[in-house]
Amino acid sequence: MTNPASAAAALAAPAASLSSGSGSLARRLGEAFLAVRNETERRAAPLSPEDRLVQSMPDASPAKWHRAHVTWFWEQFLLGEHSPGYKPCHPDYAYLFNSYYVSAGPRHARAQRGHLTRPGADEVTAYRRHVDAAVIRFFDTTDDAKLASLVPLLEVGLNHEQQHQELMLTDILHAFAQNPIPPAYDAAWQFPVSTTSGDPWLTLTEGIHTIGHQSETFHFDNEKPAHRALVGPVKLARNLVTNGEWLQFMKAGGYDTATLWLMDGFAAAAREEWQAPGHWRKIDGEWRIMTLAGLQPIDPHAPVCHVSYYEADAFARWSGKHLPTEMEWEVAARAGGLNDAFGLVWQWTRSSYSPYPGYRAIEGALGEYNGKFMVNQLVLRGSSLATPDGHSRLSYRNFFYPHHRWQFTGLRLADYVG
Repeated sequence: MTNPASAAAALAAPAASLSSGSGSLARRLGEAFLAVRNETERRAAPLSPEDRLVQSMPDASPAKWHRAHVTWFWEQFLLGEHSPGYKPCHPDYAYLFNSYYVSAGPRHARAQRGHLTRPGADEVTAYRRHVDAAVIRFFDTTDDAKLASLVPLLEVGLNHEQQHQELMLTDILHAFAQNPIPPAYDAAWQFPVSTTSGDPWLTLTEGIHTIGHQSETFHFDNEKPAHRALVGPVKLARNLVTNGEWLQFMKAGGYDTATLWLMDGFAAAAREEWQAPGHWRKIDGEWRIMTLAGLQPIDPHAPVCHVSYYEADAFARWSGKHLPTEMEWEVAARAGGLNDAFGLVWQWTRSSYSPYPGYRAIEGALGEYNGKFMVNQLVLRGSSLATPDGHSRLSYRNFFYPHHRWQFTGLRLADYVG
């Protein structure tokens, strides 16, 4: 069970201590920067050059592109704007590795990233080393006053790279899941053990609560402003929905019962021929799941994952329940009442991804980071087994389109009270 006091410390962003601590500011910045950069390389290390190139669908990106894109981010927004005399490593990399920052210039089409056989993996490694050296040199040669003014940008850069570290795993898993001879990213990988304890339900009485990030530690702009919201009465399941429960939904014909589904969801399920969560395969009459360790038996006690919002909503209806709102989830998690709120699967909410009251995007190209996506998507809360250490927060708002299910996405139920 999540303890809110310990969670506040354990889930602090990696850059939360950039402005304070022992050693010079330049040293602290350099250590934080290299720790995140090295984690990206650690996650890429098991992948062959062929693995790093594959793009299994337009929503996913090759690992090689992820490694280069986060490097372009530092080159574009830190070195290019704040390091006098810095020259880009290669004149074409900004075009190849920009993602969606229209203000930063033209970019290669997202769906065609897998076509980029050049630059090769070794050239991307050289690019990363070039930019890493330039960033460390910038830290060492810049006065503390200017470095201190850049801490907010550096925090965004570190957290941005961590987001792509998670995507590297979800994207390569999707690619491996398309292979009829299922490869393993890490044969020793195991799904984290889930927790089930306490009363099955946490009841929230009606009350007004503060929602959103409530301190000056790092947060993305979509987590602010903190505001007051009426929550409850409602009860939330302490535990995540499991594979065993999902198998019961499947056995009961859940995927074929139109009355359980939103219209767009039922159409998506029919079009994509969904009969089970993503990455599940039926072999010799038994369901198996593609994991980072390769194809594995279904653990009925593990949380179900790789389900879309449409599937989660249909399951909730079948259960006679519904999905919680993101406000209900945050209040319950802040009270320490949810098992496995973090570290297993992102949890769908029924809240649309929209701006909080009084929201203003930050100025400049970085204002495109979150605000322009605030339509037609749903909020997920918590974090997943692929989320890097230190990247989770109680107020963190992840968001995806309702048909997406290649992420480690699951659900917990909610029910009305009274």
